[in-house]
Amino acid sequence: MGKFLLVILLFAVVVYGVLRLLDYRRSGASPRQRPQAAPPRRAVAPDDDEEFLRQLRKRRTDKDGKDEGRPNNGG
Repeated sequence: MGKFLLVILLFAVVVYGVLRLLDYRRSGASPRQRPQAAPPRRAVAPDDDEEFLRQLRKRRTDKDGKDEGRPNNGG
């Protein structure tokens, strides 16, 4: 029974190794090279983001333009 489990374990290790080797070959990397992860992106503060600032300006001008003809209900 012990020899049978050893043979199955050895077979599983060989199959795993072959599949891993084929995966590396398919991706174009050698087995010794690990795929490089992309560097983490630097967080951009909202006041550094030009698109965000443009949207704020547009909202402010849209809001100012729409509110000009309305009476002030606040007081």
